[in-house]
Amino acid sequence: MRGLMMEDPLTLLPIFERVARYFPQQEIVTRRPDGTFSRTNYAAFSTRVRKLARVLADAGLAPGDRVATLLWNHAAHFEAFFAVPLAGGVLHPLNPRLHPDEIAWIARTGGDRFLIVDDTLWPTFDRFRESVPLDRVWQVPFAGHPAPACAVNYEAALNLAAADFVFPQLDERDAASMYFTSGTTGRPKGVVYSHRSLVLHGLAICLADCCGISRMDVVLPATPMFHANSWGLPHAAVIAGAKMVFPGSGATPADLLDLIEQEGVTLASGVPTIWLGVLEELRRNPSGWNFRAPVRLLVGGTAPPENLVRELDRFGLRILQAWGLTETSPLGTVSLLKPHMREWSEERQYEARSKQGYPVPLIQVRLAGAEGEAPWDGVTPGELEVRGPWVASAYYGAPESADRWTPDGWFRTGDVATIDSEGFVKIFDRTKDMIKSGGEWISSVDLENTLMAHPGVREAAVIAIHDPKWQERPLAIIVPREGARPSPEDLAALLATRFDKWQIPDGFIFVDELPRTSVGKIQKSHLREQFRDWRKDHPDPSPRK
Repeated sequence: MRGLMMEDPLTLLPIFERVARYFPQQEIVTRRPDGTFSRTNYAAFSTRVRKLARVLADAGLAPGDRVATLLWNHAAHFEAFFAVPLAGGVLHPLNPRLHPDEIAWIARTGGDRFLIVDDTLWPTFDRFRESVPLDRVWQVPFAGHPAPACAVNYEAALNLAAADFVFPQLDERDAASMYFTSGTTGRPKGVVYSHRSLVLHGLAICLADCCGISRMDVVLPATPMFHANSWGLPHAAVIAGAKMVFPGSGATPADLLDLIEQEGVTLASGVPTIWLGVLEELRRNPSGWNFRAPVRLLVGGTAPPENLVRELDRFGLRILQAWGLTETSPLGTVSLLKPHMREWSEERQYEARSKQGYPVPLIQVRLAGAEGEAPWDGVTPGELEVRGPWVASAYYGAPESADRWTPDGWFRTGDVATIDSEGFVKIFDRTKDMIKSGGEWISSVDLENTLMAHPGVREAAVIAIHDPKWQERPLAIIVPREGARPSPEDLAALLATRFDKWQIPDGFIFVDELPRTSVGKIQKSHLREQFRDWRKDHPDPSPRK
């Protein structure tokens, strides 16, 4: 016997139509490059999305055509998030922080036909545009610059377009957007999201036992919109009818704090690096901001150190840690305390909040150990594997990567983790970043988080260096806080309170900054190359550049 329920397709159209009908006056705010603001609302957003869909259709957009964007976080990018897939196209945000040759490769591999580009990013596009065949380019006058002759002014095109575009009938399995991975283990790989996966992912984000986004929220995505759906926040905000605040480009930690205070932000997203900068600003000026309501900070990308979680709590900024990948849309787990955990000691609660948490509804996890599935004892490590309705089932045009999926359909994440009896996942490292010393594994993440609890340490990265006796040994690279200079002896003593002697790094190197990937993660591959000649008995005074 089958159920007697309607089978309306799960596409972005119903959530788009709903937000304009029921929340037309809810604001969409964008910080411009000059520090001023543009303000619109969902009523105007709805009209502009239909106009953009008309512009694309008149340019010849066919079902499945890729429309690339080279845009910062602002209202026009938000419009593209909906206009492109609703018109039958596939949104393909490009990362402007990559080398132009790599952007061009991704655009060609993705099969991009059209492009929407910021005027401030035109110089970046100009460096690769001859190598990417595009049928049409629209330039967004984000900073007010005129469009060159080879591009169409985005605002002028929308002004001339009719707002009566009728969206085509879509299948929920149709592609809606495409993103490429960060390429930390080789060439970036394309992940293609369906309408169905984006709707389900957005609904999950809105759950109270996830990010709890509602119509009462004010959402600030500091996470780039060119990275993994901006963590799904644009879709979730439209589902809920939440106010959106876009930071534009070049926002400093003080700018973000100003936005949070002035616009009444209740949820912001970003990698730990962003919030480390915010914490430094708050330390310098602890009474400089007065937040209207408690602020949740959705943090992912890398694990935030426990000390960051503790210190931001003091300022009314509560970190909500999540874990995921481009391949998981990206939400996989979220770290929320269960009811009985509220009776735990403060120390034990912070320990739980510093883990990556348990899977959100509809996501399943397991650990692949050396001898089958690893137990959930909080001790036995394994490679984390996931499955669910918004987890990729293959990479776009990359059959050679089929081994990232198990024969029974689980995605191999490459993350080494444990799962405790409560179901809390704790990521120890990426498989490529684990340090194997004398046959025993050392977690670089655990060492880094402990080092960052030192009052004189702003950031820390621990890498493996070759050792003729032990195979690999840990080396710590430290960014000290302004005006501080912790000694290697102090740092080793701190680590000795939590780690055995053989786990403590052989050396501590002090630098002004750490190299980062285009999405803000520490680039350990660069550090391994830079310091590959370092030796404990003869440190190289001029590390390899």
